Amino acid sequence: MKKALFLVNQHSRKGKQLLSQATAELQTLGFELITESTAHPRDLPDTIRRYQNQVELVIVGGGDGTLNAAIEGLLDTKLPLGILPMGTANDLARTLGIPTSLPEACQVIANNQVRLIDLGWVNGKHFFNVASLGLSVQITERLTKEVKQRWGVLAYAFTALQVLWSARPFRAEIRVNHQSFYVKTIQIAIGNGRYYGGGLTVAEDAKIDDRRLDLYSLEIKNWWEIIALLPAMRQGNHASLPNVHTWEAQEIEVSTSKRRPINTDGEITTYTPAKFRVIPKALAVIAP
Repeated sequence: MKKALFLVNQHSRKGKQLLSQATAELQTLGFELITESTAHPRDLPDTIRRYQNQVELVIVGGGDGTLNAAIEGLLDTKLPLGILPMGTANDLARTLGIPTSLPEACQVIANNQVRLIDLGWVNGKHFFNVASLGLSVQITERLTKEVKQRWGVLAYAFTALQVLWSARPFRAEIRVNHQSFYVKTIQIAIGNGRYYGGGLTVAEDAKIDDRRLDLYSLEIKNWWEIIALLPAMRQGNHASLPNVHTWEAQEIEVSTSKRRPINTDGEITTYTPAKFRVIPKALAVIAP
């Protein structure tokens, strides 16, 4: 019998309805579960610390925001993470090749293949997938729980279209490898993982254990230009396009004349000026 702490965000898109199914599946696979439901993801680290000596792993059921909220507790306790994708976008699960089907995701956890993955870090805040500023922050601010519940992953596309036509370029300084680059951009994204925003790709060859960050800056003047970019952004080969600049590094600094909010894994958590870095092999996850 493996003892696991099972944390579920019942406010996630499928959390409530899948809780009993997931519990039954995991118990059938031989897990002894301590189940804690959370209304506030910010409580997750303390819950993980409280049970650290009673369990062998932590299983989190929820979306990318819930998983991100658990990071500090996982880092402190060194417990491996099992993931049940129950959110809207499930970008971390996609990056790790974890199936969205609940029985299959439970089987992945039972197989117990542990991988060490990198984490991104910005101004003291860790992230799995992407940190970004500009357009994506406006999308995050508009993306209500109701819209996510109703439309699922399509909510990202609908909301993006709503904010696109009002998006205004801003000036930023990007400091990479002791050089400064000045850009006028509508979005800067810094990726640690591969997928973000409901299936967009950070960079063609991005991996969550490649010990680097991938940055792109989207330098378009008119909102409709992004429509031509979208297929490339899904594939990750937008680096070859004339109005996109890309860099890769282990440390990056971004500053803007006006203080701007930064979104990490879908939540606004810090502001510019920002220092980003990759933390290699930071966390153990159970993945195929």
